[in-house]
Amino acid sequence: MIIESLLDTDLYKFTMMQCVLHQFPGAQVEYKFKCRTPHMNLQEVLPQINEELDHLCTLTFKKEELEYLRSLRFIKSDYVDFLELFHLKRSYVQVSPIEGNDTEIELRIKGPWLHTILFEIPILAIINECYYRKNVPNPDYGEGRKRLASKIQLIKEMPSSEGLSISDFGTRRRFSRAWQKEVIEVLQRDLSDNFTGTSNVLIAMENNLTPHGTMAHEYLQACQALGPRLRDTQTYGFEMWAREYRGDLGIALSDVYGTKAFLNDFDLFFCKLFDGARHDSGDPIVWGEQMINHYKRHRIDPKSKTLIFSDLLTFPRVIELYNQFHGRIRLGFGIGTNLTNDLGYTAMQNVIKMVRCNDQPVAKISDSPEKSMCEDPGYLNYLKQVFLITE
Repeated sequence: MIIESLLDTDLYKFTMMQCVLHQFPGAQVEYKFKCRTPHMNLQEVLPQINEELDHLCTLTFKKEELEYLRSLRFIKSDYVDFLELFHLKRSYVQVSPIEGNDTEIELRIKGPWLHTILFEIPILAIINECYYRKNVPNPDYGEGRKRLASKIQLIKEMPSSEGLSISDFGTRRRFSRAWQKEVIEVLQRDLSDNFTGTSNVLIAMENNLTPHGTMAHEYLQACQALGPRLRDTQTYGFEMWAREYRGDLGIALSDVYGTKAFLNDFDLFFCKLFDGARHDSGDPIVWGEQMINHYKRHRIDPKSKTLIFSDLLTFPRVIELYNQFHGRIRLGFGIGTNLTNDLGYTAMQNVIKMVRCNDQPVAKISDSPEKSMCEDPGYLNYLKQVFLITE
């Protein structure tokens, strides 16, 4: 089966889930799947997807997995005790063909946030691998290895790569579980000075790597329904995160409402409290310059802060961003699809995003319009008015 461990997911699902357990245990949510890549027939692998989902919901955490989570400094003991009893409930996931469409599928996850939050990454990995098993039954791994070697060579040929930190962020869109594991082991062996870890908790545990991740869009989206006032949603989310982690896991996501709205809320208090910010949409160079100037305006040395770039990165793009910002601020790069799904075939761009919380719509606006997601146009317009978003 594709997923054999509940630890085979991104770290930020666990960090957000712990926050949900302690701060929002009663929240109810709904997620929706979307494939952004045209002409991919997912209906033809629907039986396999359902079979994999059935298996996913039989899994529980193993003793050694719980012990590993307990060893992470920011994971609390009562949360691990909860995970010992946890399993995913199949009735929370509904998947079917879209009526009147020959290729697309409708997939919804609906239920308590605490009990649905771990579905996203495994389901995306399942859909990806089911599709490629069907459409690429004999993959050219030699081509994939050649491409990976050329990327590693680009880093080795740099005049200086000091302070260049690359992490794997590719679980959700990997070609296969086996390929992701091979890619990470090659990077760990051949790029040891610059490869700093992975978002995949299982692979981190098995390979003695550092697991990376803090918060995702769904966390700040849910706060639209959970906070005291819509305008204060972003600051409320950051404050609740700080309440949970007390200064740990201090990378703030910057693009749920766009960079302008983020900088309006990311005041001196948050600039000092958080270690840095993560870019996931829009022009990364423009964003990086805005962040550096923002820190300077608040009389904070940018060299004491970190920018994480994670939006559709390639190795040439990483080198460009490194050359732009190295020596001015600390840097980290999370590479996903270009690492774990680059064998010469069309890579699927698939997402699962939260669309409702506590029976009210929530939205992601983003700095890239194609990444925005909301099912209620009226709510989206209202949200833009509240956050003074005009473009």
